Amino acid sequence: MTSAPDITRPDSKPLVAAIWMLGAVASFTSMAVAGRAVSLELDTFEIMAYRSVVGVLIVTIAITLRGRWNVIELRHPMMHLGRNIAHFTAQNLWFFAIATIPLAQVFALEFSSPLWALLLSPLFLGERLTRARILSACLGFTGILLVAQPGAAPITPGLIAAAAAAVGFAATYIFTKRLTGLTHILCILFWMTVMQTVFGFVCAGIDGSIAVPSAAALPWVALIGAAGLCAHFCIANALRVAPATVVMPFDFLRLPVAALIGLLFYGEPVGIAVIAGAALILGGNWLNIRSEAKKS
Repeated sequence: MTSAPDITRPDSKPLVAAIWMLGAVASFTSMAVAGRAVSLELDTFEIMAYRSVVGVLIVTIAITLRGRWNVIELRHPMMHLGRNIAHFTAQNLWFFAIATIPLAQVFALEFSSPLWALLLSPLFLGERLTRARILSACLGFTGILLVAQPGAAPITPGLIAAAAAAVGFAATYIFTKRLTGLTHILCILFWMTVMQTVFGFVCAGIDGSIAVPSAAALPWVALIGAAGLCAHFCIANALRVAPATVVMPFDFLRLPVAALIGLLFYGEPVGIAVIAGAALILGGNWLNIRSEAKKS
């Protein structure tokens, strides 16, 4: 794995990275709004099924236009399966959470994913748990307690879903890190969309009925599928032209943007505890990013 480019080098382009990250923020936020818009018509399994169909179409077109079908193989089926089960589970929980609790809480808890990855990486990747990583994790989990407020506020299914989704996304990161050293990113994306299409329709059909999106819901479903892939594409391009210390703080803009949208469009107030907890979670992430940058 190559180290991130140095901001002082000529090939580092922080302004270009900032533009790419604004695209990622817009994509993630639009996916949350679209997910909430269709949540009354489709359940989470149906949302994931149709989202994955859109993803298959986009990835297939991208592979064909680039002439890269030669990189599509299945040499590590169990690793692809593990990654996609983790991601499918986490994404379903995330869609459930955005429909049931304030957007600011969902995004704040989602940002704890890298901190869970810090704790899981020594077990699955053999990485060392340094003092900086331990401090980052402690700050982050203190923030989680503030956001969730156990004892002071009821622990709802939505809160539990958002917190569990963060753990699932962390597991996805770990599987992805293993796979990127073994296969091409297009191969990972192809099997992600294909497998999760199957997972989605199988789970959606367990009750014997799969809802078809209405004409009004279809654009929202298309937006969910396109925005998910677009967000990760933007982040990947941002990291190609600037270091993580420049890129990731722009990703943190998702939280205030989500809070503002929740306030303006859904009347969701943002409490002091959520703001303080989010600050600790983001602070833990920032401390870890700075520590990793210094080591690089």
